[in-house]
Amino acid sequence: MPLYDWALAALGAGCALYIFVFSRELAGTARSGLPTQTQVIVGAVGILVLLEASRRSLGPALTVVAALFLAYSYFGQGWLIPDLIAHQGRSFTAIVNSQWLSTEGVFGIPLGVSTAFVFLFVLFGALLDKGGAGNYFIQMAFAGLGHLRGGPAKAAVVGSAATGLISGSSIANVVTTGTFTIPLMKRVGFTAEKAGAVEVASSVNGQIMPPVMGAAAFLMVEFIGISYLEVIKHAFIPAVISYIALVYIVHLEALKNGMPALGEAKSLLGMLLKALVGFAVAGVVFYGVIAGVQALRATAPGLAGPVMALAVLALYLAAMVERQSPAKSAFYAVLTMMVILLTQRPVKALLRGEGGRVAAELRAGLADLIDGMIAGARNMIGIAVATGAAGIIVATVTRTPIGTELAGLVELLSMGNLFLMLLLVGVFSLVLGLGLPTTANYIVVSSLMASVVVSLGAQEGLIVPLIAAHLFVFYFGIMADVTPPVGLASFAAAAVSGGDPIRTGFTAFFYSLRTVALPFLFIYNPALILYGIDLGTAAGLLLAAKVFVVATFAMLLFAAATQGYFLARSRIWESAALLLVAFTLFVPNFWLDRVQPRFENHAPAEFEALLAAAEEGARLRLVVEGPDFTTGARRSTTLAIDAAGPSAGRLAATGLFLVPEGERVAMEEPMPASPFEKKLKIFDFYGSDPVEITAVETPADRLPAEVFYLPALLLLLLVIAMQRRRQTSPAF
Repeated sequence: MPLYDWALAALGAGCALYIFVFSRELAGTARSGLPTQTQVIVGAVGILVLLEASRRSLGPALTVVAALFLAYSYFGQGWLIPDLIAHQGRSFTAIVNSQWLSTEGVFGIPLGVSTAFVFLFVLFGALLDKGGAGNYFIQMAFAGLGHLRGGPAKAAVVGSAATGLISGSSIANVVTTGTFTIPLMKRVGFTAEKAGAVEVASSVNGQIMPPVMGAAAFLMVEFIGISYLEVIKHAFIPAVISYIALVYIVHLEALKNGMPALGEAKSLLGMLLKALVGFAVAGVVFYGVIAGVQALRATAPGLAGPVMALAVLALYLAAMVERQSPAKSAFYAVLTMMVILLTQRPVKALLRGEGGRVAAELRAGLADLIDGMIAGARNMIGIAVATGAAGIIVATVTRTPIGTELAGLVELLSMGNLFLMLLLVGVFSLVLGLGLPTTANYIVVSSLMASVVVSLGAQEGLIVPLIAAHLFVFYFGIMADVTPPVGLASFAAAAVSGGDPIRTGFTAFFYSLRTVALPFLFIYNPALILYGIDLGTAAGLLLAAKVFVVATFAMLLFAAATQGYFLARSRIWESAALLLVAFTLFVPNFWLDRVQPRFENHAPAEFEALLAAAEEGARLRLVVEGPDFTTGARRSTTLAIDAAGPSAGRLAATGLFLVPEGERVAMEEPMPASPFEKKLKIFDFYGSDPVEITAVETPADRLPAEVFYLPALLLLLLVIAMQRRRQTSPAF
């Protein structure tokens, strides 16, 4: 390590520590907009060192992007800056102040969440892998799937899914599981690029696999204002069916290419039954532990802690089950893993009658602990630098017109069409993915586009949940680890497989088409992310089970269509038919909306009476139109209002102020902190042109959307009948 690197390390650490050591002084100077010359120098040096750290750990792309945003913030206008996003320019002092000395730039929410939550989970994953969990997951996957056609590829998917339960890093997943799975996939007939691509596609999905998702999931908690448990609930079904579809994709690859199994074929049904029994037994034990802990805490709260600690120490495989914060849970999990790493080797030596080796094994356990801590710190470097550098972009977006203007440009190009806007947002994410890692990509695109997607959906009369918009951006953001030329997971896989990294990246993206399709589907059908489904009731659980089964079946058909193979090699019309069937199963409401309207329209003057008379839990929709606060042009939005509480007080609970004028109903600015205050900020309530209710909509009485499953299944039967004639090998 050369001397100038030591100097850069000291400068970087010093500039960061300056914020902590002189926090009181900064509160009275820089945070008030009056930084001293010393503070400006420290901030400028800190930004330069951060950009160099970004270049070294992530390549030049993020450094170049962050530098361009800084230049744009300083110059504001010029022949390279379009008039659409031009501004007067900011002073050097103001830029350094907002970027380094305040909490809106480098030391903002992204880096704060990264240090408070993400590092603990990255460290936990590294220690858990060092303790043998990664190898256990891989061995388990091979034991269950290794004997099937393309078994190593299926084991790679399942192993990466299991590893994804504890690791939110796609690159770590690739280098951990890929070392074992990629050579075996090549052994049964996969090319180097396809073997690497399967590992990449399965490892990248680890970022969307609860309970330990990628760093962006923790940021989502802060951006949306919901609990991490809620994020897990919404992300669960898409993540699971995405992995199931990938297993099916590699199965189809094995069928297309006649790949052999590694061992004697066994009953797939028998294996699935064993897995279900195992999950059932594990579930009973798990909930039994929860019930026991809760009973002990209720009957003897003073003894609960010591008794549970003794149980953990005695059994070495139990732990206290509580709903603590993510940071606290990870903290205690890391402490537990430290104890396990230090003691498991000596305990094994004692149980095997090798008492003389206890001291040596204790030293080996200490070495494992140190190696795990070093691995956790190294795995965190890329995430920490990415979130810090991404803070530069976030501060520029908030301090310049680029955020609102780019959002307006996308809205202009979409011509008010939600689907076209979603396509543009997806392309925007993929383009940024060429230069930004996953977390930085999510931060930038979500800050620019998530609220715009929700707003445009409301203009079309579609209520898009904010969590759905953020998950949409998140899903496209994870493609940053796949897409060349900055697909770090693809490069890692190519290093193991010996294949071409660019071809590996393109093949992995093709395998990841199911992950690209899912966000569009849950925007139009939020039931896929369990939005609005109460899992605390039997009816909610049944509905969730139905959504899971139908969505899984539809995703398997989508995979077969994109792979061009079902029971036999598909003709073009057969692939198109399978896509149509899959789409119908995913979004049956699309066809029902073409036959019957979703809502009945009522006069605006009837709103108050309809709201008071509605059944508890019923939903009404208001179409509101008025002048835009910025441009003055007429625009509209749709509000979803749930009927709850006593009839007489429902209107007051909404915070809306209505001004009836005959058949027309105008609106005044809503009450501060009311449910619809933020959504109605887009309107100018103080001009001569009034904001008014143009329509009141109530759900129409119409056919169940599932009636369209029947023609879809008939079309599927036709495809099956045609392909059975050409089928040359069993489908499973």
